[in-house]
Amino acid sequence: EVQLVESGGGLVQPGGSLRLSCAASGFIFGSSGMTWVRQAPGKGPEWVSSISTGGFTTQYADFVQGRFNISRDNARNTIYLQMNSLKPEDTAVYYCAKSWNEHVVLTSRQYWGQGTQVTVSS
Repeated sequence: EVQLVESGGGLVQPGGSLRLSCAASGFIFGSSGMTWVRQAPGKGPEWVSSISTGGFTTQYADFVQGRFNISRDNARNTIYLQMNSLKPEDTAVYYCAKSWNEHVVLTSRQYWGQGTQVTVSS
């Protein structure tokens, strides 16, 4: 079965950094594009970033462009989200998802892992 396990979240001050990881198993990782999404309490899910199978093509939401970086290590079946210059509005549960397709990810929670909480507060 497909398993996605996020880690690396926590409490950080505005302007700080966190690195999230997502360990994948149960599928051919190198054949799947991957995505990070986030969801704050009372809000709908937001697409954050996507990465192609080999990691050579990436896309970012406007609100994280220049601050976040998505990457992957196919030998370790892991994707990462390096988050810099964090803002309070970045506070959310962050999920990785097994798909490149933004629409599919945002409408189908079955593609998500369990999530990791990121809290940005002074």
